[in-house]
Amino acid sequence: MLACKPVDTLLLSKLVISNEATDNDPVLENILDYQKLMRKLIYFTNTRLDISYDVHCLSQFMHSPLKSHLKTAFKILRYLKGYLGLGINFVKISGMFLSAYSDANWAKWVITKKSVTGYCVFLNNSLISWKSKKQNTLSKSSTEAEYRALALVTSEVI
Repeated sequence: MLACKPVDTLLLSKLVISNEATDNDPVLENILDYQKLMRKLIYFTNTRLDISYDVHCLSQFMHSPLKSHLKTAFKILRYLKGYLGLGINFVKISGMFLSAYSDANWAKWVITKKSVTGYCVFLNNSLISWKSKKQNTLSKSSTEAEYRALALVTSEVI
């Protein structure tokens, strides 16, 4: 991947990743290479939050990855090559203020129909905490999914 052409964007937020194998999209024969690549990408999410959601989606298929999953993982690598200097940045400023943001996408995960919650917490414009995960329970509406996300970030801040 050293000679690959970088890309400017990651995955589309509306992209639905399938888990069904087809003739055009078979299950990978050697899943160990995919698993090794995903472990490395998961490690990168400690400092590269911009890839965390995409890696989260792809890591759901560790035991039966498709050819399209590997192709998508390679796209993440091409994105990382284009933006090597990005990461967490701590800035010293006067005063202290805390801000938090949360969001949820209702029933995004096609297989289980669970919502995905994400939040980030900033101290003086420096990111100090973040998380993205599938909600434990099924939400019956987008409003309920958003309230669950808000409760998660509130419990983190307090």
